[in-house]
Amino acid sequence: MKPEEIKKLDAYFKRMFGPSISVKARPRKNDSAEVYAGEEFLGVVFKDEEDGDLSYNFSMAILDVDL
Repeated sequence: MKPEEIKKLDAYFKRMFGPSISVKARPRKNDSAEVYAGEEFLGVVFKDEEDGDLSYNFSMAILDVDL
């Protein structure tokens, strides 16, 4: 993802979930970014360009031991 896309996503996640959330670029990947709460990895945001429409999909795994 381009740096300006990551900045927009970071601002969106901060508005929705609070200031401790951050979106960071992934090394060697240009279709996605990583989402963190403080230093803890939460998941990945994927860029989806289909049929001329642009959207972003957030994927987060929740382990049953964390529940």
